Order: sequence, then structure tokens, then C-alpha cells
Amino acid sequence: MGMGLHTKLDTFPGIGPARARALGKLGLYTVEDLLSYFPRNYEDRSLRPDILSAGEDELVCFRALVTEGFRTSRIRQGMELTRGKVADDTAQVIITFFNQPYMAGQLRYGEEYIFCGRLQGQGPRRQLTNPYVEPLGAGRLAGGIIPVYPLTAGVSQTLLGGLIRRALPGAEEIPEVLPPEILGRYQLAQAEFSYRNIHFPESWEALALARHRLIFEELLCLSLGLALLRSRRSRGKAPAFHALDLTTFSKGLPFQLTGAQSRAVEELAGDLARGEPMNRLLQGDVGSGKTVVAAAGAYLAFQNGFQSALMAPTELLARQHLITMEGLLASNGLRVDLLVGSMTVVEKRRVRERLAAGEIDLLVGTHALVSQGVEFSRLGLVITDEQHRFGVRQRAALSAKGGEMGTPHVLVMSATPIPRTLALMIYGELDLSVLDELPPGRTPVATYIMGEDKRQRLYRFIRKQAQAGRQTYIVCPTVEEGDLLELKAAEEYGRDLQENVFPDLQTAVLHGRMKGREKEAVMAAFLRGEIAVLVSTTVIEVGVDVPNATLMVIENAERFGLSQLHQLRGRVGRGSEASYCILVTESKGETARERLRALAATNDGFLIAEEDLRLRGPGDFFGSRQHGLPQLQIASLAGDMRVLSQAQEAAKVLLEEDPILEAPRHSPLRDKVWHLFEESRDSFS
Repeated sequence: MGMGLHTKLDTFPGIGPARARALGKLGLYTVEDLLSYFPRNYEDRSLRPDILSAGEDELVCFRALVTEGFRTSRIRQGMELTRGKVADDTAQVIITFFNQPYMAGQLRYGEEYIFCGRLQGQGPRRQLTNPYVEPLGAGRLAGGIIPVYPLTAGVSQTLLGGLIRRALPGAEEIPEVLPPEILGRYQLAQAEFSYRNIHFPESWEALALARHRLIFEELLCLSLGLALLRSRRSRGKAPAFHALDLTTFSKGLPFQLTGAQSRAVEELAGDLARGEPMNRLLQGDVGSGKTVVAAAGAYLAFQNGFQSALMAPTELLARQHLITMEGLLASNGLRVDLLVGSMTVVEKRRVRERLAAGEIDLLVGTHALVSQGVEFSRLGLVITDEQHRFGVRQRAALSAKGGEMGTPHVLVMSATPIPRTLALMIYGELDLSVLDELPPGRTPVATYIMGEDKRQRLYRFIRKQAQAGRQTYIVCPTVEEGDLLELKAAEEYGRDLQENVFPDLQTAVLHGRMKGREKEAVMAAFLRGEIAVLVSTTVIEVGVDVPNATLMVIENAERFGLSQLHQLRGRVGRGSEASYCILVTESKGETARERLRALAATNDGFLIAEEDLRLRGPGDFFGSRQHGLPQLQIASLAGDMRVLSQAQEAAKVLLEEDPILEAPRHSPLRDKVWHLFEESRDSFS
């Protein structure tokens, strides 16, 4: 079969529609996809010189002769044993297979085979159960370093390994994307060698060379893509704000800005005065006062005769921002208004007319802000709340509303703490403001870990909170937002609480399969205090302030990432009353308990983020591509910092020579960068 990188896998022998669908779940459709699907681990199946020298319960491979024929016997209904003996010059091994009677016909007396498994027992008579077996000289999956791949239902290691081995000749077609000078300067292996040895290494040394080269390549593409996006932003024109007196704004606040807020406002003002589009990430823990910094930006825009827009992920959150912004800005003469999908046609038309006439200074809303017919007269600042809820295109569509005024400045607010080193690497020092202190008066949330045996005690505590007029969140995990079985479990749990545990309290359920209007109605009722206990999936992770909610109960807490647990905990402790977070878990695993203890020990989101990065890697922060960081296949931002530093250095040299990688010799590398940053592909030129 003629095979190239674009050969479809369903043309391979033995790959019918069902297997093709299963492979598709792993994103595998072509030979190129297969070659770029890297192992998650490796097993050492190097052949041992003799059986006797192998350690007990150690994964080993050895060559042995069948010295006693294999026979099958039924020991009870549904259980068959196939047993025989093999030996080399040093020891004998009793081999047992459970429910594999066909092995009796495959292992012939007097012939040699390779066996892989974990040997039990000591001395000359040892035992091995359900080993991997292949004929001598087959050279399939024994006798070396064997890849272990991430799998899905219908795809086994044997199937995937066999397919990749068949696809391996296609590695000759993989283009060399790294220029010769980079290969030489950083002593990197060639592409074909790396792709062959990442899958079927010739030796541990060859595997190390292959991994190093592919990690470097991925981090170089990441560094180049981020640098290109940043340079594209700086090439644009934006209004320069020159009247930057915040005295009146500060005097009108009912509190004093924290040091971190004052620093963030200064950084923001510096950006706004430059005449280049600001693209600043305002990162702060839950309750750190990001909205006040955003309000200062809107005030500076107003002073310079420009309008601002604030886009929130839900109508309820948009309405809450409207109330907050009016409280912070109306006394200074700013006209604040709202635009959301549930408004009537007449209401929307009135807002659009006032906006186009310049009679609105700050428009707060949802994605309705980017709908057709919404025209600003002088848009100078765009603020988005919780950027991972918005796609790149939605933010770009709002920025495009700047029209003749040029590109508006952009401020992105995020309550997801990212470790400082990681954030600085991704966003660049000038693009990051961190609010790392809480305003005075915020009471830390007391956090406790609880086992299932304390369930009745927990219910008594929930009732006690309700009797005091307080409200409780109970969060159930979902394997994937919208997973039907999990949501059904949440609904049944809510029903059980209402009917059997708290029949006298008003309970409600909130989950991702509900329509937007239904979710908004439930949250609005909770905000009004009409619901005492809200059973929810993680849809409340980013939500409205409910100062009266003082208790957060998280079921199966070990199934959440630390940063996500911290976000959920941040839903309570918003008022003046003492607040609590109860982490319910039955897990006895030390790693899981260590993570939960780390959360209980501190309320500092940045410390928690560092710990989450150490324990779980960066996926918890950047699992969503909306954060602007693509999915990495082999590199780890936590573990490969030294290689990252080299890759950034190489990216800087490359872009000094060829600022947008337009030289023909850089086109394979540019294509690779585009592929990594698919959503932002149209932004590099």
C-alpha cells in the first residue's frame, strides 16, 4: 500500500467503520495524526539473559522453551485455567492463563517464545500469570522499550502500536521545520529520527534525544506564536488617553484602594497613554477588587471623550456589573446602561440609538454587545470578564466595533490564578497586572475535609445555617459538563434532599443542560434568598455574588483540580458572616488527600495554583483553549522550564531576522506554528 502522511487510517487492513470511529475519538484519522500521537509512558521489555536473575514482581521479558505442553481445565463455571511449563538453562517457570484456552494451541512443545510479565516466587521454580507472548523473532512488541499510549474504548495498545509501526515509513515525509542553525546550536536530533524513536526507541539514549528535540520544537512554536500575537497587537493604532487624573474617581469611592489595586491602575493608565492597543490581563483572586480597576479604566476613557464596553458571560452577572459600575461611576457623571438578550426589541433599539448618539459612556452586557446593529460612536476601551468563557473571535468582534477610532484598548479580567512564572512567560511582563492582596474586611473561608461517615453531622450544619437565614451551595462533580448520567445524579440528589432530608427547606438544582433562561431564573431566586440549598454542577464556578451564601459543600472533592476547588470556594465568604467550605471525600489515596490538605491550609489562590501546577501540571489552568494557550502534546510547562528558556531565546533570534516568518525557508515552521494556534491563525499577518 502506497503510504503518505495524508493516507487515511480507514484504508488500513483491519480498520473497519467501528475501529475508525474509535480511533477518531483520539483525533486519529491519518498517518500524520498517528505519528504525532505520542506515548504517555514506556515499558522496559529488554530481554533478560536468564530467568533466575530476574527480580520478583518486576516487569521482565525472557526467552524460554516450552518443556511441558499447555493444557486447559475448567475449575468452576466461567473459569478455565490453561497451564504449562517453560524453561531456560537457569530456571523453570509455571505459566498460567485465565480464560484463554486458545493459548494451549498457540504454545507448542519444544519451541521457543518470548514471555513478558511479572514473575512471582523465588529460585528455580517460578510462576507467571497471563503474560504477553510472541514467537521468537517476531519483533513485534517485546524485546525492547515499548510505548504505552493513551487509549479509548475499542482501541488497545496492541492495535495502536501495530498501526503506528505500519505508519512509521511515513516519518520520511515529515518536513524538517527547524532551521539547520537551530539544530546545530541546541544539539537537536533530526525530525525523522525523533519521530521514529519517540514511538519505538532504539535505546533509552535515543528516546531521550527524540523527546528533547520534540519538546524543544513544541515550545519553540509556542514561543513564536505568542510573540507573533503580541507583535500584531503592538502594530495597531489605538486612541492615546492623555487626561489621566483619577483624583475625583478615588475620592468618590467608599473605600481606599489596596496597594495592588493602585499599582494595577497605574499600569493600566500607562498603557492607555501610549497610542498602541493595550491588551492587559488583570489577574486577581476571587474578591480582590478587579471590578474597581476596570471602573478606573472606564473613567479614564470617559475623561478622554471615549466610550467603554464591559462584556460578561451571563445576563445575571452583567446585571450585577451594571449595579456595581453605576455605584462606582454614576456620581462622576458617567452614563451606564445595559444590553442583554432578554430585553424587548423596543428596549434594545432605545439602547442602540443612545449608544450610537454617544449618550452612553459605559455599556454593560453579554455577547449581545457584538450583535449586528450595535454601533458605538467612540469606543475606546473593551473590558471582558472571565476571558475563558469567551472565544477569541467574540473578543475580536467587540474590538472591531472601534471603527474609525482605531483598535480599542482591551482589559481582560480573570479570577483564575495562574502561577506567576507561567503567567509572565505567556503574557509578557508588560501585559500582566496581578492583584495579590485582598481588600480589608474580607473574612477567609474556613475549609474542612470530611468523610462520608460524617454525613448526618453535615446535614445538621446545613440546617443550622438555614435556620440562621444563611444559604448553602452543594456542588456535585461532572466528568464532563453536560454528561447525562452525572447530571441525572445531581437531579436525583437534589430531589432526595428536598423530599427526605430537608422537606421544610426550599432546594433547587442547577446544571449545564438547563437552558440559559432556566439557569438565570434559578440563580436569581437564590440571589433573592428564596432558595436555602442549591445543588449544582460546576456551572456556579463563575457566578454572581450572593453575600448571604455562607456554606459551600463539594461532593467527591478529590475529582476536582485544586484551582477549580478554590474557585468554587470563592462563591462563599462574600458577606460579613463567617463562611465555610466542606470538602467531602472517601478517597484514601495519599496524593488526593495531600491536594485537599493544601487547599484547606491556605486561601491564597496563587499559592494553590503553584501547588496544582506541581501536582497536576498546567492542564488545569489551560485546559480551555480560550485562555489563548494551545494544547501541548509532549512538552510540560511545569517540567520543561529549562528547555522553554532555550526555545524562547531561539524564537527571539528567529524573529529578529524574520519578524513574521515570511522567508521561504521558514515556511514549514510557520505552518507548524499556525497548526498549534489554529484559532488565532488569521491573526499572525
